Amino acid sequence: MGAMEDRVVGKHVYGNLYDVDVSIAGDEAKLREIVVEAARKGNMTLYDIKSWSFGGKKGGVSVIALVVESHIAIHTWVEYRYATVDVYTCGENSDPWAAFNHIVKALRPKYYTVNYADRSSFGAIRTT
Repeated sequence: MGAMEDRVVGKHVYGNLYDVDVSIAGDEAKLREIVVEAARKGNMTLYDIKSWSFGGKKGGVSVIALVVESHIAIHTWVEYRYATVDVYTCGENSDPWAAFNHIVKALRPKYYTVNYADRSSFGAIRTT
């Protein structure tokens, strides 16, 4: 194997979803299903999933999935009709875009932002 094959290929897709469907954003069980399906669509291996539902003014749901390739996270704020989504994968065969797009489609925001970060272990700028 050459040096490039041994490198980490990190892909990080994350964004903010505005004016989401609150019937889904507040449904912990449904959000867990969405994350499991997102992992499948992104060709990731689900290792564990945890979720929490919070009440109060800033209440919502958090779902964190540990995948062999890294993680998927959704955090919702029901009163604000807002959610953040984070999909980070390491590996040539995973597709964080497919997972992110599945989550966006499921939460049905009126609009959203999306960002991409290359988290690979090559192409860095030397600081010393």
